[in-house]
Amino acid sequence: MNIIVCIKQVPDTNEVRIDPETGNLIREGVPSIVNPDDKHAVEEAVVLREKHGGKITVITMGPAQAEEALRECLAMGADEAILLTDRAFSGADTWATSYTLGSAIKKIGEFDLVLCGRQALDGNTAQVGPQIAEFLGLPQITYVQGVEISGDTLKARKALEDGYEVLETKLPALITVIKDINVPRTPSIDAVMDAYREKEIITWTADDLPVDKGSIGLKGSPTRIRRAYTPDLRRGQVEIIDGALDKAVQTLVAKLREKHIM
Repeated sequence: MNIIVCIKQVPDTNEVRIDPETGNLIREGVPSIVNPDDKHAVEEAVVLREKHGGKITVITMGPAQAEEALRECLAMGADEAILLTDRAFSGADTWATSYTLGSAIKKIGEFDLVLCGRQALDGNTAQVGPQIAEFLGLPQITYVQGVEISGDTLKARKALEDGYEVLETKLPALITVIKDINVPRTPSIDAVMDAYREKEIITWTADDLPVDKGSIGLKGSPTRIRRAYTPDLRRGQVEIIDGALDKAVQTLVAKLREKHIM
């Protein structure tokens, strides 16, 4: 079974800073980590390979420093790692990102399953996995908390707000996983040493991919972030509404309408 896992290196959320002038994230000097949901995707890929055999290829798009995230995935058990890095990729929204990742998966060729984390900490859109599936014309199951494979059939337990549903699809397919699916392993010291000493990171630029240069990076992104900022968490004046519950609710609703909050 050939499995491809898409991951992302993200800023450690406890260390995120925003430039007050530009509103952009300050990434220089900020610790980076493998996106937590993506680590669960890597772990599930390793579990499936242990059951069914095959090969795991981990792929990410990012700057040169994203190699660290790939090596962590290699230490967890991935067989191969590919870094898509090029200034032409910078500024990509989810549409351009999924187009680039999907193009790289097409170049890889044969695969049975694509695994993604549900969403990234620095975006929280949960769009890239489904968009890759659409680009590749694959059946997709999102928010997966359990998966079984028998022959060319995948059965997944999809989490819902009030329970779950069991879905089946034929391979090849794409799934996005949530943290309930497993507990990512901690690599051994030997595995970490091998990931840095014995394994090579394959690097592809825009010229190495079957892409339209006008559809990648900022140029290929139909959405733009106009402003990002840290909200002011200081509390303003607090007003306590007394009285019977029904009257208090009516008063609250009236005040919210006055301020055009509802």
